[in-house]
Amino acid sequence: MSLVTEALEEKEESLFEAPPMAEQERMIEAILFATAEPITVRELEARMPHGCDPAEALVYLRKRYEGRGVQVMKIGDAWAIRTAADLGFLMQKETVETRKLSRAAIETLAIIAYHQPVTRAEIEEIRGVSVSRGTVDQLLELEWIRFGRRKMTPGRPVTFVVTQSFLDHFGLENARDLPGLKELRAAGLLENRPPPGTIPGPETEEETEDTEGQSELFED
Repeated sequence: MSLVTEALEEKEESLFEAPPMAEQERMIEAILFATAEPITVRELEARMPHGCDPAEALVYLRKRYEGRGVQVMKIGDAWAIRTAADLGFLMQKETVETRKLSRAAIETLAIIAYHQPVTRAEIEEIRGVSVSRGTVDQLLELEWIRFGRRKMTPGRPVTFVVTQSFLDHFGLENARDLPGLKELRAAGLLENRPPPGTIPGPETEEETEDTEGQSELFED
């Protein structure tokens, strides 16, 4: 075998060798920095050179960012670079608009988060009042809930589940780490508590559009 042939074979083999782990970390860091939405390991793998192991690189990269101003966070089954939770107050000046949910929407969102997948009938049973279409549409528009699988019950009713956007907004890895009342207030969703002993009546369109109401279903 000639030296030229050996050199060509070595070059061909090198094309299929995965970059060093440090370089893979740099690649993932660049992708996460430039991507607004959380990205899955499978998506990372599709972007990176052949043979890369994004899952392993993420472990090292996440550890490297521990204690820094930004952190590598797992959000559902995806990953993103986000501001450290304790430094969120520094970003307040960058807030363009704060949207507050109605009491009905927050109660509905809480029930979906805690009981997902849950049907509209189950939500109404828990709340004790009917759920207006406007309330569900508001949460769907915010992309905080989505349609889940249909239940294997008569009528095959559709279910609702919280979305990755919901988890990302509250800095959660999964729905088990639900926000408390403090987090909701910090996000600008809640203001004053309802008077003690207040019993909500049937939901109306006015309640759906109310931006000052709240629920204590997210209590710690």
